[in-house]
Amino acid sequence: MLEDHHDRSAAIDLPSDSAGRKRISIYQPETAGQIFPEIPEFANHAEERAYRKQHLVAACRAFAMHGFDYGFAGHLTVRDPERPELYWTNPMCVHFSQVKVSNLILADHKGNVIEGRHAINRAGFVLHGAVHEEYPEVMAMCHAHTVYGTAWCATGRPLDMISQDAAAFYKSHAVIGASAGAVAVEQKSGVSVAKEIGRNRGVLHQNHGLLTTSHHSIDDAAFWFIALERACKQQLLIEATGIKPKLLSEKTAKYSREHVGSDYIGWLHFQTLYGQIAETQPDMFD
Repeated sequence: MLEDHHDRSAAIDLPSDSAGRKRISIYQPETAGQIFPEIPEFANHAEERAYRKQHLVAACRAFAMHGFDYGFAGHLTVRDPERPELYWTNPMCVHFSQVKVSNLILADHKGNVIEGRHAINRAGFVLHGAVHEEYPEVMAMCHAHTVYGTAWCATGRPLDMISQDAAAFYKSHAVIGASAGAVAVEQKSGVSVAKEIGRNRGVLHQNHGLLTTSHHSIDDAAFWFIALERACKQQLLIEATGIKPKLLSEKTAKYSREHVGSDYIGWLHFQTLYGQIAETQPDMFD
């Protein structure tokens, strides 16, 4: 098991922009006033709740765009800003492409629906509820039954550092064998997996599939899930050639993780998807 021993949100020492504002990423412009995504600030819990719900819906829609649907399997969660012991999640048996603000459900760690008309996915609350309860710092979590992630998870191996993309998960992903292949509908199964997730960005649950968590946002968790699936696909393609790949050095992998693998970068990547989805699928706000 690989464990994450670094601060995923650690600020990099960079010069401020031209207006004197602190920069935490090399991707932030040095010249102030240019159009660039900014992490919002909220006047109250209601504003922040609306933001989190809208971005949770966009994450579900992004999963649909990437073909991550598999019947009713798959669940995404984000904590409520006012009541962090509760979390918002997608409704049971509603396709990712049809999730909208109005059909999200609010649940507690035991799977009780506090708000919303739809039922909750039992496997969803068994896994997500256990993680959210075990780790108060986890803001959001994603899981889906994807083709490449599930295939690579069957190997029981962590990712090789074969690219800049994979380096985002350098020492921040884990292979978990507990309850491997078993349907997580019993709470003790969820707890056994949750205890091993810890602070890892990505989890390869053997014979099951991928999970990602974020201390930052649902945007971050969703983008790194997409990236983890992509990394598994790349790994499988290389394995199929039978050629031993050239791996990144530890120094290069660490450097890449710090510059292109932070929570902030996950959030920033997702803004591209959010902008497209919000403009082309306005029914998400219904």
